[in-house]
Amino acid sequence: MGRMVIVAYRPKPGGEADLETCVRDHLDVLRRRDLVTDRDAIAGRAADGTIVEVFEWRSADAIEAAHADPEVGALWARFDACSEYVPVGELPEAAQLFSELEGLDW
Repeated sequence: MGRMVIVAYRPKPGGEADLETCVRDHLDVLRRRDLVTDRDAIAGRAADGTIVEVFEWRSADAIEAAHADPEVGALWARFDACSEYVPVGELPEAAQLFSELEGLDW
């Protein structure tokens, strides 16, 4: 059984374009490493520019393996350079019964 996750990336000043590139690359890298399921990811942008991504890890073991994978580590370093991880609950949209985001197409 896969492990669905929701992650929010808030861009650092000037990091918006790099963050979009990271999110576009994210699933491809994880798939090459056989760490995620075949389910497509979805992404949306909050009013403050934070990008929310939903995707499915293959398993809890895959999540653990990602932390030791050099290709994944390099991608995560790119994320760190252009954004910060924030709890989804910090987004004003998360307080709404139906949390609306701008849909992103990759």
